[in-house]
Amino acid sequence: MAGCRRSTNSQSPDSAHVPHDNLLENLQRLSCDFFWEQASPITGLVKDRASAHGTDSRTTASIAATGFGLTSLCISDSRGYLPTTLIKQRVVSTLRFLLRRAPTVNGFFYHFMNMNTGARTAGSEVSSIDTAILLCGILTCSAYFQDPEITQLALQIYDRVNWQWMLNAGPIVSHGWTPEHGFILTRWDSYSEAMVLYLLAIGSRTYPIPPRSWSVWARPTLNYQGMTYITSDAPLFIHQFSHAWVDFREKRDQFANYFDNSVTATRAHKLFCLSLVDRFPDYRENLWGISSSDNRFDYVAWGGPPATGPIDGTIVPSAAGGSIPFLPEDTLAVLENICNHFPAACTRYGYVNAFNPLTGWYDPDAIGVAVGIVTLMAENYRTQLVWNAFMRNVAIRNAMALVGFHSDERSM
Repeated sequence: MAGCRRSTNSQSPDSAHVPHDNLLENLQRLSCDFFWEQASPITGLVKDRASAHGTDSRTTASIAATGFGLTSLCISDSRGYLPTTLIKQRVVSTLRFLLRRAPTVNGFFYHFMNMNTGARTAGSEVSSIDTAILLCGILTCSAYFQDPEITQLALQIYDRVNWQWMLNAGPIVSHGWTPEHGFILTRWDSYSEAMVLYLLAIGSRTYPIPPRSWSVWARPTLNYQGMTYITSDAPLFIHQFSHAWVDFREKRDQFANYFDNSVTATRAHKLFCLSLVDRFPDYRENLWGISSSDNRFDYVAWGGPPATGPIDGTIVPSAAGGSIPFLPEDTLAVLENICNHFPAACTRYGYVNAFNPLTGWYDPDAIGVAVGIVTLMAENYRTQLVWNAFMRNVAIRNAMALVGFHSDERSM
């Protein structure tokens, strides 16, 4: 992997046949380094972002990044990146902190916290989706390690989340709550990354929300170049995040096969990027992908179709990297091309968050959730480890049954 250290870890038997496996092995090793090195060894909280080159003094942690980080510890253990004893110690210390010391409101966590103390950061909200992503990591660790203390801690953290409270007297979950202003008015009322949130809430054994909440949120469709699929006016990651943990393959509810839907969304996104080549000649068959990321000035939500945000020719590696299982050949060609021809985009922790070949700008940062989605989806493509572990959770299987998922013979 150009610009990156090579892994000395041997190929796993399950992944030896996978195309581009050396690329993915090197990438995952570096990405897992991010979640080990940029987390507090005391609290286990993972930084929201850090320098892509390693040295970083920032202390703001993200609970979503921590959810990805906990899942990456399972990958690190499976691939032998670190001793199992050290990894399990990190998992246990993280879960103990989250259960006993981290501030919560009705079981929900603040989106951003000080990584060393857990203190709420910068007026952060109590976040429903970010708590859900954190829980995904926690429950993955429980299923993967099969350790009595990890399982007990994980269930205690999950069971105390009062999903009914976050409904705020409606059928649709609120985005969150702050002490200053109460509930955030926006709700998860349309297709988004919140599918896993609803499954966790419906499957709860302590504070479940009604299964009908699954069918109430809107599923708008878009037709793009002859392809019709469910989507929202939002970046590509909405088609990725829930799929990092929930195995939607060969399953459907009354509305869709959501895995196939994400395949179509990824294919449409590639064609959308290629349609912009007259304006941005860097976009081509093996260099495309825009999702929420940094640009030169700020963090922006951009992508398409339809065109969203101030698109300027920036490449966001996690757009392709987070869609590896959906469109392997196309997405891996992008990742390989970046490594071979844009070495400045490949750093200590894998890919930078974003870069612009037209201007020569390279993001100095790696962002936890972007690093995480690439790492987890690469593992699902290679061995299905994350899917297999997370789907062992009874709560998720029960929730999927309650909302009507069944085998989709058409996708087999």
